[in-house]
Amino acid sequence: MAGSENVAMTREVAEALAEGGPVVALESTIISHGMPWPQNAEVAMAVEAAVREAGAVPATVAVIDGVPRAGLNADQVARLGQGGDVVKAASRDLGVAIVRGLTAGTTVSATMRIAASAGIGVFATGGIGGVHRGDALDVSADLTELSVTDVLVVCAGVKSILDIPRTIEVLETLRIPVAVFGQDAFPAFYTRDSGVVAGERCDDPAEIAAIRAANRTMGLGTGMLVANPIPEAHALEAGEIGATIEAALAAAEAQGVRGKDVTPFLLGRLNAVTEGRALRANIELVLDNARLAARIAVAEAAQAAE
Repeated sequence: MAGSENVAMTREVAEALAEGGPVVALESTIISHGMPWPQNAEVAMAVEAAVREAGAVPATVAVIDGVPRAGLNADQVARLGQGGDVVKAASRDLGVAIVRGLTAGTTVSATMRIAASAGIGVFATGGIGGVHRGDALDVSADLTELSVTDVLVVCAGVKSILDIPRTIEVLETLRIPVAVFGQDAFPAFYTRDSGVVAGERCDDPAEIAAIRAANRTMGLGTGMLVANPIPEAHALEAGEIGATIEAALAAAEAQGVRGKDVTPFLLGRLNAVTEGRALRANIELVLDNARLAARIAVAEAAQAAE
């Protein structure tokens, strides 16, 4: 096992970074808290395979027994996937997880922080957090992490259960560059069009890599968000999703679901109402995001070598 000063890495990841090769970070809450065993481990391996097929090295990120890691073996993935003592860690929780020797699946913010510490600049996930509906003060740490951590995040937009227009306003306020891949409209996770035009349309991963490099040259000091619409074949119908979200929000309010419990509650309701189609869409969009992130990482490596 190799490592940087703060992060343990598999030999494959460490060698790729040392050689200036393309590496893509992947989050682990999809394994620890997103799906049941063994489907979670199967999806994690499929996402890693998608990154490899597109020419990059995958680095699934987690904290194992208090050690931040970039790159996991099969046993570590299984440990995350089988649950038990596995906790969920955002960036603010990393210190506690390290000092107490915990094993944690990492959210977007924690994965960004560990990736940056390891020297990995591109990260693929499903969707980022944002501003919650009905409470403009309930803002995900994903946004503040993007404002201070230089990692490019590829996602399918902001999760549909959130307030997308307000989230986009916060991204602008925090100076976070936003690019939408292949279309003008900002996507809404399960659906391709949120009804909001935001960011710059980019049709070429190489252009995204070049924009990211220019931002770095200017010392912007933030991450970059790349919104990749879910493939059309797997997108859900906007009206169905909208009505289901509204009903789920009302149920959450009635049952007193608050804070960090709201998102998993709503996602569970969505999956149940759509008879599993929401989960399938989630898997397909994560795979597509991994492929795009790998293409961007490959372009960055090629441009850096010129």
